[in-house]
Amino acid sequence: MLLVNTPMVYLNNVVDGCVARIAAKLEMMEPCSSIKDMIAYNMITDADEKGLITPGKTVFVECTSGNTGIGMACIAAARGYKLILVMPASLSIERRIILCAYGAQLILTDPNTGIEEEFRVVDELLKKIPDSLIPINSKTLPTQRYFRKGMENIHCVTTGPEIWEATGGKVDVLVSGIGTGGTVTGVGKFFKEKHPEIKVCGMEPAERAILNGGNPGHHKTQGLGVGFIPAVLEVSILDEVVIVPSDEAIATAKLLAARKAAGWYIIWGAAAAAAFNSAKRA
Repeated sequence: MLLVNTPMVYLNNVVDGCVARIAAKLEMMEPCSSIKDMIAYNMITDADEKGLITPGKTVFVECTSGNTGIGMACIAAARGYKLILVMPASLSIERRIILCAYGAQLILTDPNTGIEEEFRVVDELLKKIPDSLIPINSKTLPTQRYFRKGMENIHCVTTGPEIWEATGGKVDVLVSGIGTGGTVTGVGKFFKEKHPEIKVCGMEPAERAILNGGNPGHHKTQGLGVGFIPAVLEVSILDEVVIVPSDEAIATAKLLAARKAAGWYIIWGAAAAAAFNSAKRA
């Protein structure tokens, strides 16, 4: 497994009223500055070492909102694998440019048709393309084949220990956005094993708050709120799921960029907003 000692930054001076110390894990030492780079690296490396995939022959097919796709595109390009990504046309042009720069082939779907259309396209590609497979188990499809090691397991043995070491084990609440559910499940498991009293707080967009009984509407927090409960996500590990509106996520990302003099993605702003709300409680 790849372990990367990523830096931590403390955010208490960003907003007023926080009664708890907030530590944010930065992924700046990852190839594409994303926690998903670690997932892609470990899954592809594990399958490669087991002889389950072949460079220049195996074709990865996946539907993505961009976060995991960028990590997959980076590692696939470095290892000599072709990658086809199916994603809604509503996602940002910046993400498309990054993915294409890494050599990934993009198939864009109508965002109004929902994620079921993305799964349908992926299923068709798997049937047509020899030696194709899905690297990430986002939802059960009849023809898919997997080589992946569970996303949650990778986070449990990498991301969890990294945060624990960086904070000296002084963690009371974990706040994590929920996309595939791998991060919050894996890190949450690790923390609960270390100390059962630690609270695991998930976060989802207000416009698509499925876990809170909401409807699968449109939102701007790319990478979160996939519109269904992913198979990877263990809902039982969640003590709470906080709702963050897209506008608040964007405003918080801008605030962090101004106060911390660095670029912050909208998804980071959403997670920080949830952490600020949590840290203001007694």
